[in-house]
Amino acid sequence: MSETNAPVNSRAEAAPLRDASTVMLVRDGAAGPEVFLQRRVDAMAFAAGMTVFPGGGVDPSDATAEIAWAGPEPAWWARRFDTTEPQAQALVCAAVRETFEECGVLLAGPTADSVVSDTTEYRVARRELERRELSLAGFLADRGLVLRADLLRPWANWITPVIEPRRYDTRFFVAVLPDGQLADGATSEAREVHWRTPAQALDAWRGGADVLLPPTWAQLVALGEFASTAEIFAADREIDPIMPVLADLDGKQLLQFPDNRRYFADHPESSRLRGSAPATDSSGRR
Repeated sequence: MSETNAPVNSRAEAAPLRDASTVMLVRDGAAGPEVFLQRRVDAMAFAAGMTVFPGGGVDPSDATAEIAWAGPEPAWWARRFDTTEPQAQALVCAAVRETFEECGVLLAGPTADSVVSDTTEYRVARRELERRELSLAGFLADRGLVLRADLLRPWANWITPVIEPRRYDTRFFVAVLPDGQLADGATSEAREVHWRTPAQALDAWRGGADVLLPPTWAQLVALGEFASTAEIFAADREIDPIMPVLADLDGKQLLQFPDNRRYFADHPESSRLRGSAPATDSSGRR
């Protein structure tokens, strides 16, 4: 929580925005679609202990890298996310790279219509990517792999409020877990990982077991409206940037964003929200 006693929607100098990508990895379960979630380690400098989706910052070098590419071209992604083609390419690359680094799921294959079914042979490369000793373009080229942009779909765009010291312009993607692949917790950034239906994840939050910031909460609510991963992947989302701002709500200074009254009403610490403003992390790890 970020405590405040007065409305503050600007800093002396707002922190610069950094582009980031977040991927909601989904699969079909017995009770409906499930989404992969991580609880960040407590030692993290940012969003410590939060329950989030895999994701992270964009590498600017991906904007112009030569990459074997299958699926919608950068121009298509640029239109959906209202950005430039080079930046759209970098956002998609970040989505693929961060998903592989953080849970071992690789959205790439040896051909434009195939996807790797076992990623264990790339274990060393995964660690090198995480340490930034290897670029995504270099990894794909060395292994003769094609980036499968068609395994991703655009979902949302959240921007960190100007009151925060670190700010991110994050594009959310959705991807269905490829057949044969397993999502794991073999990353230094996660304390634990799990698959949950959106309803289960929201129940855990309401019960105080997990901490969900508004962007994560909003996506779980949206995912909960679908009965299958096929419906999620086929959804044609209207993507408008959302940047929460502080404003008066029933005499309290709280962050304003779509359906925020529901968020605060269900929040496990709702009784402590008088005069406070929960921080919203749009860093790519939501």
